[in-house]
Amino acid sequence: MKKFGLILAGGLAALILLHSIGPIVSLLVSLVLLYFIFRQFLKTDSIAWKIGLVIIGLIVLSSTIHHIPALIGVAAAYVLYLVYKEWNKSKKTPKNKDPFVNFENQWNELKK
Repeated sequence: MKKFGLILAGGLAALILLHSIGPIVSLLVSLVLLYFIFRQFLKTDSIAWKIGLVIIGLIVLSSTIHHIPALIGVAAAYVLYLVYKEWNKSKKTPKNKDPFVNFENQWNELKK
């Protein structure tokens, strides 16, 4: 039953992620543009160019704020990562949980 829940959660997260891949890319482009505009703003000495960069930055900032729902897609990617990690963790559990078998294996290694 646990695997069914993981499949259901992973499938839902994958659908949400695929649906919001476009806004995520747009958000990343907007953030990169804001970063470069800010760097150029700090480098320049011209007052007119600084005013122009502030105006361009405000336009790009409004675009960035418009793509904030893309964070739902980022959260879905994180949920997908958690499902993947949980799925692999369940594969790595030992089949034999008897503590004496582990003790015997370690004792044999120490004898060598």
